Amino acid sequence: MRQEEIWDAETAQRYDTPGTGMFAPEVLAPTVDRLAALAGDGRALEFAVGTGRVAVPLAERGVPVTGIELSVPMVEQLRTKADEATIPVVVGDMATATAPGEYTLVYLVYNTISNLLDQAEQVACFRNAARHLRPGGRFVIELWVPELRKLPPGQQAMVWCVEPGYIGLDTYDVLRQQVVSHHFRFGDSREARLGRSPHRYIWPAELDLMGQLAGFELEARHADWSGAEFTAESRSHVSVYRLPG
Repeated sequence: MRQEEIWDAETAQRYDTPGTGMFAPEVLAPTVDRLAALAGDGRALEFAVGTGRVAVPLAERGVPVTGIELSVPMVEQLRTKADEATIPVVVGDMATATAPGEYTLVYLVYNTISNLLDQAEQVACFRNAARHLRPGGRFVIELWVPELRKLPPGQQAMVWCVEPGYIGLDTYDVLRQQVVSHHFRFGDSREARLGRSPHRYIWPAELDLMGQLAGFELEARHADWSGAEFTAESRSHVSVYRLPG
């Protein structure tokens, strides 16, 4: 499964869920608040900008935002909400594509660095962020913590979400540090709709080493965008890396 095949026109059309899920105000508001504070009076660059879930409200806050996005259909969906002058987008791979100008903030949200499926690509993503930042600039990553402690010996799959009309489960390949997320959506009929996405999971310590290789220092890590303490039980984290000033 290549990323271009996953983020196709059909996915782009049904990606947005205004007011619910990751588009819920209680999810988006703390994200935008934190990113706006980190951007300060500078410009922000979003890797994998998608349909503008974060970029649009951040731009509405007065932060100039540029995006890099691999999927043309996702950019087309973004264009229904913001034009090129409001949120310029470079179509390309976030590990290699270059956006014009210099930024105080580069950010990568909602586990998207794991869409890069090998370690070399993920390190290249850090280095690409560093190339776009001015001295003292920050690279922010939101990422889940692999839940391998919940896998019994010999078991390769784990259900991580059960709610009306939806079941989510992950299958792990611990040898290659790969995981495939399976999303089952269903109604009253006997049939379910399946969507799958491959990822390479990253431990926080490995992520910090990637930052060091690109010249970053870890400035802060919290369990969420509101600044909750990151602990051994945290299921995700928001990590802020800073280039030396």
